[in-house]
Amino acid sequence: MDFNKQDTALVITDPQNDFLSPEGVTWGLVGASVEANGTVGHIEDLFKAAKSKDYNVFISPHYYYPTDRGWQFGGTVENMMHEINMFDRKGALTTDGLKGSGADWLEQYKPYIEDGKTVVASPHKVYGPESNDLVLQLRKQGISKVILAGMSANFCTEGHMRELLEQGFEVAVVADATAAAVHEQLGDGYQTALTNFRYMAGAVLSTEEAVSAIS
Repeated sequence: MDFNKQDTALVITDPQNDFLSPEGVTWGLVGASVEANGTVGHIEDLFKAAKSKDYNVFISPHYYYPTDRGWQFGGTVENMMHEINMFDRKGALTTDGLKGSGADWLEQYKPYIEDGKTVVASPHKVYGPESNDLVLQLRKQGISKVILAGMSANFCTEGHMRELLEQGFEVAVVADATAAAVHEQLGDGYQTALTNFRYMAGAVLSTEEAVSAIS
């Protein structure tokens, strides 16, 4: 894949405290993978490279509002997220209590995300972008190629890869700018995702390779 700022964008899924901070509610599951991959620093490297070369950057966040508590069913991880209050916000029309919460951006990413240029899509609610406006936002900017990174590898990142491919985008996944849960019974989510990335993505890159391609 060849990248240029006219048709390529950086998309980051869930760059939020609950996934990427040691204080986040999932750190016990994902922390070892995040640290092994250097995920936090690698996502920042992608932000820096994209911003320095004037690439469009899109964030696909994950938020839950009190009304989402009315859902009557869900999958294993869906149910877990609600049980541990992951990504919880007080409401769709208020940012009260957001700052520093698990739903907030990792502090070191805020200068890149809150620069007035980054597109923050509406929240996705399960794993992929089918429930938010990311695809619309990408198409309205003339984007046909996506450099994809963020959390978590076998859930939201893979879910976004799959849907973006189905929607006709070329997708490169940055494998060391993501991470996943490792669970004794459920398995190693990161290794599972890597297999699927290799089978489906247009390219699977390291952060170093992606930064070089952007530059």
